[in-house]
Amino acid sequence: MIKHTRLITTASENPYHNLALEELLMESNPPECCTLYLWQNRQTVVIGQNQNAWQECRVKELEEDGGHLARRLSGGGAVFHDLGNLNFTFLVPRADYDVARQTQVIQEAAASFGLTVERSGRNDILVEGRKFSGNAFYKKGQNAYHHGTILIDVDMSALGRYLNVQPDKLQSKGVRSVRSRVANLREFSQAITVETMKQRLEAAFEKVYGGPVEKLREEDLDQKAQKALEEKYASFQWRLGKKISFDKEIAGRFPWGGVKICLGINGGRVEKARIFSDAMDSECFPQLEQALIGLPYSSAALLQAIRPLLPQKAGELGYEMDGQMSREIQWKCRYEDALIQPPRGVVDIHMGDYASGKR
Repeated sequence: MIKHTRLITTASENPYHNLALEELLMESNPPECCTLYLWQNRQTVVIGQNQNAWQECRVKELEEDGGHLARRLSGGGAVFHDLGNLNFTFLVPRADYDVARQTQVIQEAAASFGLTVERSGRNDILVEGRKFSGNAFYKKGQNAYHHGTILIDVDMSALGRYLNVQPDKLQSKGVRSVRSRVANLREFSQAITVETMKQRLEAAFEKVYGGPVEKLREEDLDQKAQKALEEKYASFQWRLGKKISFDKEIAGRFPWGGVKICLGINGGRVEKARIFSDAMDSECFPQLEQALIGLPYSSAALLQAIRPLLPQKAGELGYEMDGQMSREIQWKCRYEDALIQPPRGVVDIHMGDYASGKR
């Protein structure tokens, strides 16, 4: 049960500093405490833990314009941050993790400006049917976090300039473009600014969780640990990984998100595997990669390995139909001779020591 609440706001606009602070807050969050962290990044594309940076973002254009590419711990898709966007993170013990309650804080803050706000699915918050907040989630050990964006006055042209959104993702959402699907809150009320939203969030946080909110300062935290984490988030290895070659790719979009499985085949067996996905459940994919190594390249063997590790019940995901692997994946595995393609460069986002928590 939450008995204590804290609020921390950083003046930093550096994504590597801010993501490092987020992880440090999660690792050090006390029992029975909910911490709300408010932060902003300047001209940054943030990708999910299991995404291919080069596929999701026009990295060259972003960096030429002075922007940053960052990778977060949570799953989900790529997002653009500028100073017209306010980020929030709820950091709680796993036992007290409550997405509905946490989301209620955001909904009440936005509704206090006279807006009609609703939650859509697991990770979107809408105003008049358009998304102004996308959420993602991460759990590690005894703690967890729930974070997201609040679009207040974001440069919408940057979404098309820096993000590569796959057409099948838009089709799955029933929209024609990213810009038609999202909205800035200032379109609905000129009273909304980053500062007024911070004030309303603090009031809503106190209302939903009860009791006074303690103000936490960055200088009260472990500065050495903060610096080490910041170096991780800024590193090329964490953000972009290295390029390695794969022989085969299996890709598809399912109700829970898109996935691309890249396999290196040697002697009819899987020698190396990397999985890229914008799925919200990010924890299973490193396990899936390891489970595929050494298997025969056949639909039966692959299905047997992945079924127990899928993020939800396999039958709900589209991998299987009547207990069998989908026809598309069966075909790709069964007729492998017709599928052999020249080795291609694929970004390896397996983070080595970083992924295993070693620093």
